[in-house]
Amino acid sequence: MHADRARIAANLAAFPRIALETGERRRAAVAIVLSSQDGELTYLLTRRALTMRRGAGNYALPGGNLEPGEDAVTAAIRETSEELGVAITPSEALGMLDDFETLGGHLVTPVVFWSDETLSLNPDPSEVDRAWFEPVERLNHPEAPMSEAHPDGGEPILRMFADDNWINPPTAAWLYQFREVGLHGRHTRVGTIGQPEWTAR
Repeated sequence: MHADRARIAANLAAFPRIALETGERRRAAVAIVLSSQDGELTYLLTRRALTMRRGAGNYALPGGNLEPGEDAVTAAIRETSEELGVAITPSEALGMLDDFETLGGHLVTPVVFWSDETLSLNPDPSEVDRAWFEPVERLNHPEAPMSEAHPDGGEPILRMFADDNWINPPTAAWLYQFREVGLHGRHTRVGTIGQPEWTAR
C-alpha cells in the first residue's frame, strides 16, 4: 500500500492541474479519500439523502461549498467530517485534480487524500442515504468510461463503474480523471465531458 501511495502522490505532483478563476461561480470541493480496507485499496463513495432539495439519491463524493476563509483542502476535510464522521488532516492530502465547472454553476476542486488509519463511517442521515468503501480497482473496469450520446446534442456523457452501476458526471468525471492521473499517470482532461441536464437541478 505504501508503494501505491507514493505512486499516486508522484503522479499528482507531476500533473499540471488547471485552476480556474471563480467569476460568478460558487467554489466547492470534493474529497477522494483513499484507504486500505481488508488489504484492498478503496475510496469513499456516497448516495445523497433522498430528502435533499438538490441531488437527492445521486452518487457523490463527500464535499460541498467553501466557507469564507477556506481553501479546497480545508473545505474537503470539513465536509468529509460533517457528512461521514471521518477525520482526515491536511497532511494526508496527496494533491488536487483540475477545477471543474458543473451545470449547477459550481467550480469544484477534487482533492485526493490518503489515510493510513482504519476508517469507520458515521453518515449524517440528513445528507447521506448510504456510504461505503468502494474498491479503487473497479475504476479500471474494461468498459469504463462508458460513453453515451448527449440527449441534447452536447459533448458525450462518460460514466464510470461503481457500486455495480454506471454513475454519471460530474462524479464520474472526477473519478475518471483520478483514475487516469492518479493511478496511471496519464494527463487526461475532463472539463468538456457532457453532464446530464438533471444534475443542474
